[in-house]
Order: sequence, then structure tokens, then C-alpha cells
Amino acid sequence: MILITSNVHPIILETLSEKGLAFKHMPGADYNELLSHINEATGLIVATQIQIDKNLIDSAPQLKWIGRLGSGMEHIDVGYATEKNIFCISSPEGNSNAVAEHALGLLLNLMRHICKSNVEVKNNKWYREENRGIELGGKTVGIIGFGNTGAAFARLLSSFDVTILAYDKYKCDFGNDFIIEAKMEEIAQKADVISFHLPLNVETKHFANESFFRMLIKKPYIINTSRGGIIDTRQLIKALKNNNIKGATLDVLENEKLSTYNEIEKDNFSFLSSCENVILTPHIAGYSFEATFKMSNVLLKKIAQYLK
Repeated sequence: MILITSNVHPIILETLSEKGLAFKHMPGADYNELLSHINEATGLIVATQIQIDKNLIDSAPQLKWIGRLGSGMEHIDVGYATEKNIFCISSPEGNSNAVAEHALGLLLNLMRHICKSNVEVKNNKWYREENRGIELGGKTVGIIGFGNTGAAFARLLSSFDVTILAYDKYKCDFGNDFIIEAKMEEIAQKADVISFHLPLNVETKHFANESFFRMLIKKPYIINTSRGGIIDTRQLIKALKNNNIKGATLDVLENEKLSTYNEIEKDNFSFLSSCENVILTPHIAGYSFEATFKMSNVLLKKIAQYLK
């Protein structure tokens, strides 16, 4: 039995049906509902709603594989699943272009004051000089993390007249005619824009911390379409207040459950919301109609390969 705990593209349900594989579609299922059914599961297809922890894994004696629709695996205890001989699969190739397009859109939006001026014009305010923008052409863009989304962002940028510096702790020899492999120190010194494309784990939690922002020389724009925990929100706010960065575009937040905020989180969110040089979107970078299909298709192929 394959359990599917989120809304998925119809191709997944159709393909499983065509192949005669038993499945149970449980969109919107919570932790307890999944726990009550997981003992019968041989396979599991999830998004991000439920934490797949040791308790769930121990309650699934027949579980052979876990398929993640998307890229981040931080809500799955992959290490423990692997110990239990459970194969973990993700589909980051499926939404990398969507994330890259969103990152580029956020950046151009911020540099050219599109959101800000749109609101002003709709309120009968025609401010041209105040909205004089900065062109992306001729700038240096630093990409931190050169996996699927980082590489996709670089491909889009290749049509602009920019210098691309890319850093990845676990990769080398990926440079080409328009991508320069760089150390973090070089990006901090030379970048006009810095975009994060990292998974969230023990190593990357608060990667952008106080020392990171202190390193920056050119007051860059900051883009984060990866995971909110990559950036220490307090230090980002400090950098904004001290004019150490020109602005930030955030598709992700450290805590995305706005209704659960404590007083400090409310104050931080209020500050970010009030900044004209900050753009916030609700974790939708990889959330396109095309990406939904692509992620599903990639995942199905990987599952089929595993089952062979």
C-alpha cells in the first residue's frame, strides 16, 4: 500500500492505478492520521506538511521507500530511515526552474521598485525620481549553493550582462564560460547580489549570521528562496537597519506559521513588512503548475527505477 499525504498532480494517481499499485490518497492528513495508517504502508509520498520522524518510521514495519515531492528533506529523518533500509527519494529537478524564475522576478522587482511604485500609482501618486531603479546588467551575482536551483538561477542570469560567482562546499569543477567558482570570502567582497540555494541542515542553519553580514562589502541585495532557517532573521534586520545591505527578497521565513508568532517574532515580521526595500512572498517560488507536474513525473521515474 502506498500512502499519499498531500495534494498531488493527477499523473501520480493515474500512473499508480495503471500499474495496478494499491494506494490511499490522504490529502490534508495530519500526523496522527498518518500514524494510524502507516503500519500498512510499503511506500510513502509526502510534501512538507508532516514531520516523518523516528516514531512514524518505527510504526511502519513494511515501509520500503519515502518519496518527497520537492527538494528539501529536512522534515524527514533520512538518517534513521536509511538505517532501517528505507530508500528516500526527492525530486528537486522538477521545480528548479520555477524557483529560479521566482528568484529573478523578486530581484528585478526590488531593484526597479516595481511593487512599491505599483502601490503608489494605484494611490494616485506618480513618483518617478523616487523610483529610479538600478539595472542588473553589469553587476556581480553571488550564488551560494550550486545544486539544481542554484544552477537553474545561473542559467537564467546568463542572458544578462552579469558576473556570476558560485560557491558550493561539496562541489568543484562546475565553472564554465559564465560561472566562476568562488570562495565565500570572494562573494562577500565582490557581490552586488547574493542568492541562497541551500538545503536546511545542521551545517546551513543560520548560514547568514552576524559574521556573514559583517563580511559584506558592497551592500548587496539578499535573495532567499531556499529555507527560512538559512538566514538568522535578527541579523538580517540588523543589517537592514545598519544599511549593510540594499534590500532583501524572502520567499521563506524561519517560522512560516504566522498565527503562532511570539512577541519577538511579531516585532521582527512587523519590521520586515514595513520596509520598502523588503519583498515577502509565501513560499511559492517552486509552486507553479508546471513544477507540480514535473516534480510528480520525476518522482514517478525514480520510484519506478527503485522498484526495478
